[in-house]
Amino acid sequence: MFVIDMFNKKTAMPTSETALPGRPDPIPTSEMHFVNGRALKGPYPEGLQVAYLGMGCFWGAERLFWKIPGVYVTAVGYAGGITPNPTYQETTTGLTGHAEIVKVVFDPAVVSYRELLRTFFEEHDPTQGMRQGNDIGTTYRSAIYTTSEEQAVEAREALEAFQDAMASAGRKSKITTDIAPIDVFYYAEDYHQQYLAKNPGGYCGLKGTGVSCPVG
Repeated sequence: MFVIDMFNKKTAMPTSETALPGRPDPIPTSEMHFVNGRALKGPYPEGLQVAYLGMGCFWGAERLFWKIPGVYVTAVGYAGGITPNPTYQETTTGLTGHAEIVKVVFDPAVVSYRELLRTFFEEHDPTQGMRQGNDIGTTYRSAIYTTSEEQAVEAREALEAFQDAMASAGRKSKITTDIAPIDVFYYAEDYHQQYLAKNPGGYCGLKGTGVSCPVG
């Protein structure tokens, strides 16, 4: 019974009454990007834009995006939940409501938001609900948190296009990606930032569906 209750807690979104209290101050994190040496929190050059994308475990997802030409800097953190300034240990209980998110700062003159969305949809399975492969819980849900109405429109169009492509490929599962305006992005702890650059043999759970996303 205990195992079932803990599983349910990890896969069900908490309410403001059941969420962990958190803390008023941000948790410590890195100042600079481990790979390219740029300031993690800015300031960023004028004209750059930001995307917030959740594909399950953020270690492999961040590495995927920092390698894309036109991406200025990346960071990992938590968004879409309730608990202020959560720790990693708190998010994994399912009682903060956050998803693991990659913050992608990019130059739209080099790589478009639609191209980032194509990578997002192709490189994970967005049909699994509160999980990604063997990683189970609210933190591992598929999510796109937008910074503008233009991003919201493009995200919804990309989702619909990929749903059609999945259906054409014989995959009937419904995409469960959460699309919503970004509220607050909380930076994850130092050791999570650019984790797979610091630990090249570390865990990466990314696994796509093999279906191409017809956007970008």
